Parts: sequence; C-alpha cells; structure tokens
Amino acid sequence: MSPVMPLFAEFPPRAGQSVGGLCSLLSMVLCLALPAQAAGTAPVAEQSAAAVPAAPIQPAAPVVRAVSLVKPRFEQWSERVDVQGNVMPWQEIRINTDTGGLRLTSVQVNIGDSVTRGQTLAQLDTTSVEAELASVNAQLVEAEATFAQADATLSRANRLATSGGVSKQELTQYETQKQTAGARLAVAQARVKTQQIKLATAKLVAPDDGVISARFVDEGDIVRSGSELFRLIRQGKLEWHAEVPGETLLRIDPGQEAVIISPLGDEVRGHVRRISPTIDIKTRTGLVYVELPASARFKAGLLVSGSLTIQRRALVLPAKAVQQSEGNAVVFTVGADNKAQAVPVKLGRSQDGKQEVLSGVNDRSRVIQDATGLQAGVPVKEAAGS
Repeated sequence: MSPVMPLFAEFPPRAGQSVGGLCSLLSMVLCLALPAQAAGTAPVAEQSAAAVPAAPIQPAAPVVRAVSLVKPRFEQWSERVDVQGNVMPWQEIRINTDTGGLRLTSVQVNIGDSVTRGQTLAQLDTTSVEAELASVNAQLVEAEATFAQADATLSRANRLATSGGVSKQELTQYETQKQTAGARLAVAQARVKTQQIKLATAKLVAPDDGVISARFVDEGDIVRSGSELFRLIRQGKLEWHAEVPGETLLRIDPGQEAVIISPLGDEVRGHVRRISPTIDIKTRTGLVYVELPASARFKAGLLVSGSLTIQRRALVLPAKAVQQSEGNAVVFTVGADNKAQAVPVKLGRSQDGKQEVLSGVNDRSRVIQDATGLQAGVPVKEAAGS
C-alpha cells in the first residue's frame, strides 16, 4: 500500500475540501521528511566507507635497457706527419787548387754541366812550372853525382884504414862528406817532386761523376793556393732534409718511404737514407735525410713540403660509441650500479669506422657500443650474445 493511503484513511477530507488540496499538504510533509531521513542515514554510509582501508599505490618497476658492451683496445695505426725541408745535394765536393800564382788558361765547364770522373775542368799555365822543374832536375843530377863521389871516396878510405894509410880523423871527414852529399840529394829529389805535383795539379779534373753547382773563376784569373774553383754535386744526387719534431723522429726508421710535393704539384716518392742523431735545442727538430730519385725535378736549395708515415699505438673504439653532448664528445660506460654514465673524452683521428680516444677511458672501461638516445642514470644490462 502506498504510504500516502494511510494518511487519506486517517485524515479523510472534510466536507467541502477537495482532494487536490489535501495532496498539496501531503507533498509538503513528504518534502520535510525526506531530508531528515537522508541526514539520519548519512553517518552510517560514511562509517562504512571509513571501515574499508584504501589499497597502497605500487611504484612502476624501472625499465632496464639491454645494451652491447665493448672495451677500448690498442692498435697500431699509420699516421701521416706533414713536414717541410730544404732540397740539398747528397754530397757536394769543393774543388780547390794546391798551386798558387798561376794563371788560368782555360775553363771548360760551367754551372749546371754534367761531368764524368777524370774530365778536365780547367787548365793552369804551366810555363813557369815546367821551367822550375827543369832547373831542379839539373840540381838533382848534380846532387846525385856529388853523392856518388862522396860514397866512392869513403869506400876507398875504409880500405886504406885497415892498413893504416888513413887516419881516423880523415875517415870521419869522409863520412861527413857522404852524409852531406846525401842530404843535398834528398833536397834535390824533394824539389823535383814538388814541381811534378804542381805540374800535375795544373790541370783540374772532376773527382767523380756529377753536376757543377758553382764556379768561382774565369779564364785569365790568377789563382791562389788553396782557393776554391768549383763545386760539384757528387753523382748529381739530391736529398730532402726534412725537419721533423723530436718526438716524431723516434718513430722513423731508415728505408721507409716519404712523399715529397714538388713545386709543380707532383708527388715524388723517396726513401729515408739516414736520421740525424741529434735534435736542435732551439727548434726542437731533427733532420731526416730522404734520398730523391734521379728523375725528380728538384733544384738544390728549394724549400718543399712532404710527409712521412709513422706507426703509432692508438686506443680505439667503434665510432658509433661516441656521442655528442652540448658540443662535447662523450661515451657511455656502465657504472658499478649498472647504470649508464656519460664520460667526456678527448678524441684523436678516425678511420675505417673506428675512433681514436686520447683520454677519458682506458682499455678496461666497459663502453656501451651504441648509446643513441641513452641518458645518464638509466639502468642497463649487457645484451645476450654481445
């Protein structure tokens, strides 16, 4: 039965009162009763909700990234060292004369001429030398005769001395005469030898094959003893005197190849002939002597550039292991807590997909091979089969 019906039964409408008015009255009563009922039941609902504890919120498990690891390793890398140096003669001979006071009657070569061993370069006037030689030859003949006479006299005196025909004093005198004659003979022989040498050296010849690099005399000049007449590049060979930093000098070996750039832009290949045993204390460089091929179009005195290849021990990583962070090179390593760590590194050269690392890591570091998109502090683990 509807809850309104008892009200109708208990309070029937009076005569003249409409049923609609009674319904309005009942509606007001119901409106007042419902909020009170709701207010009375609310504490019960709240107590029920408070009686059930809320479930704790569990934090999300961190994502561990699987990575491939690599250790830096040492390799022997070829390194090109660019240097400069002068082109110089392999050997340069100074051609002097030992004869002084003579006039040059002919000069048969000029700068740049190629000559062979024994070829005549210049001729001195030998008229006075020949005359002097004739004079000393005559003196030599006289000295030889004097010595022969003194020797014969001494021999005769020795025979007479055995029979008492010559006194000891006379015998001593004859011995002295022979010694004096012998000394004069030696002087005459030396004078002849001197003039013969002058005559022989009056013709200047090339001591070896080569190229005339300098000439200091002309026909008609009177030369002095010991004066320099020509310079000869022996066998026409040139070499490059490369000025190499001292620390690099220690890594160069005789026989290794060098590349020289000619003034015409051509590449010329030579080989290290020898290495200077000392380093200049001012420039801190040492000379490397590089033999140039005969076909090379160089001139002595040219300053040219070139390069030498040395072997150097390098600590290398795969190039993809190196990342850039704010303009600096970094690699990611695995720390003791198995989290990625960003390590700044200093780089050297790169070749064949490998990068040289000069500092920051060593050959025991565990480096993440491909750290693209990786952030420092991210948990990592080594991927299976890496």
